[in-house]
Order: sequence, then C-alpha cells, then structure tokens
Amino acid sequence: MTTILLTHSPLARQNYYGDAALQALGELGEVRLNPGADPADPADLIRLAQGCQIIVSSRLAAAPAQVFDALPDLVAFCRVAVDIRNIDVDAANRHGVLVTHATPGFAASVSEWIIGVMIDAARGISQSAAAYWRGDAPVIAMGRELRGATLGIIGHGHIGGYLAPLAGALGMRVVISDPKPEQDPGDLPRLSLEALLAESDYVVCLAPANARTANLIDAAALRRMKRDAFFINASRGELVDEDALRAALDEGWIAGCAMDVGRAQDQMPTPALAGHPRVIATPHIGGLTPAASMHQAMDTVAQVRAIVRGEAPPHAVNLDNATRLRRLRA
Repeated sequence: MTTILLTHSPLARQNYYGDAALQALGELGEVRLNPGADPADPADLIRLAQGCQIIVSSRLAAAPAQVFDALPDLVAFCRVAVDIRNIDVDAANRHGVLVTHATPGFAASVSEWIIGVMIDAARGISQSAAAYWRGDAPVIAMGRELRGATLGIIGHGHIGGYLAPLAGALGMRVVISDPKPEQDPGDLPRLSLEALLAESDYVVCLAPANARTANLIDAAALRRMKRDAFFINASRGELVDEDALRAALDEGWIAGCAMDVGRAQDQMPTPALAGHPRVIATPHIGGLTPAASMHQAMDTVAQVRAIVRGEAPPHAVNLDNATRLRRLRA
C-alpha cells in the first residue's frame, strides 16, 4: 500500500486540510499524520517522511535538495498551495520525483478581505473598536466612501480578476498595472506602475513574488502615492521594502496600510510593522475560509488519486522528469 505523509501540524490540518479531504486521502493509501509542528527544518521533514512514497505538504515544509537526496522511496511531493518556491524542483528532477501544486481557490476570500480592509481604512473601524476595547472614547472623524474612489490593482491574476468587478459594483474606478495579465482585463484601464501609484486612492499589491518583483514597492513607489492614499499588501512580503514602508507611515507619505502578509515566518506580517498605529494587519488569513482551504486540499487528493491509479496528475510541475512514478504503476 502507498504510504502518504501529510506534513500539516494538528492546527494546520484543522485550518487547511479538513476531515473530508483527510478521509478522501485515507482511501488512497496509508496516511501518516505529523503529530507536531509543521516541519520547517528539512531534517524534520526527512525524519517524518522515511519510507513514504508521497508527501502532501503544507507551504511551510521546505524541500531543498537534501530532502530528495535523503528519501529514496519518495515518488511525489504534492504541495497544498500555489507557491513552490521553497521546493528544489531541479533536485526533484534529478531524483525522478514528481512535484505538483494546488490551484488558487482563494480569489473570493482574499478579495473580500481586501474590500473589508478598504472599508476599515476609510471609516476607522479598527481604531474605534480598539479605543472602546481599551475603555477610551474613540475619535469622531469624517470617513470616506469607496464610491468614486480609484482602486489600483498591481497584478491582474486570479485575485485581481475577481476583485475588480466587486470594486466596480461599489462604484469604484478600477485601474490595473500588469505587463502580462493572467486574467482578461476587458475594458479596465491599463496603466504604468508609476501612473497607477499616482492616481489611486487605494493601491492593492497582488503581483507574484519573483526576482523581478522583489521590493517592487520601495521608497520611490511609496512617494509617488497620494498622501491620503492607502497601500494594501495581500500578495507576498518580499514585494515590499519594509523600511521604506515604515518611513512612509511615520512621515505621512501615505495615509495608512493594510497587510495580510510580511517577512515574518510563514509570510506573516512583521510584528513591529503590524503594530504601527497606521496599519491594519491580519496574520495571513486572507485566504483562510472553509471553501478556499477545501479547494486546495481536494486538489492534492485528486493528484494523489491520479498518481496511485497510474494516471497523469493535474497541475504537475515536472511530469516529464518524474521517472519514479513507474514504481506505483507496476
């Protein structure tokens, strides 16, 4: 029988790999559950995965070359996330190990989070609530409507394609900046990044994280924004120069910021920056809803099902190099 390691900690299973997915996975092989924390240290992953043919992995479980070097029985590494940057695919290729990833199932949940923090920023909801919780009287301040405001979306992929019509339904003007949009922008104005930053009342960063986009939002970018504009990061922490963002907040280059990601572990917001009085921060939960979690968990179930049946799995990264698959087809 095929042995499958699920790397998720008990808490991560609760949030990202629910009972229905776990039951479905259990029908495909012997599932070995991780009793402790997600194995961020490759040595822990190697220890847990000894003798396993398939690893179903949380995004925290890094797989550098040493993982593939140390697991001769491994046939497939299935990531329950879109991001596979901490998997050494070249090393997997050398050993003939299949790598797969999940598809984005979180466009609705992240888009709704973005709408929520825009309303919060515009009306000071978090600040008023915090004042009441402290026993203080909140400041009565004039709010802003989203209607008539300009939303600038940097990166028009799955989330941007879902967010744009939501914002339009609220009466916002939507503009995008993306040299190669994944989703059809239709009649949305496509601007240069510089023009988008200068025109937008809300700037939402949804660009992918790669070498080209590292520190995309730096001091120069933040200085191009309106002084009463809000910056929102729902993508990856690496896209933002956090020293520049802190300066922008301290010195009033922008009105404020909302972030669900940052440079702390597991893409969490950096605590010191998250605690800034001009920041609305959440602990990387923009995509944490039952529907979104189930989508990605069931993606991996479908992949494992295909693998054990000897079929080409969906969303494979390196199928042509996955020579060990024949072991499960014998």
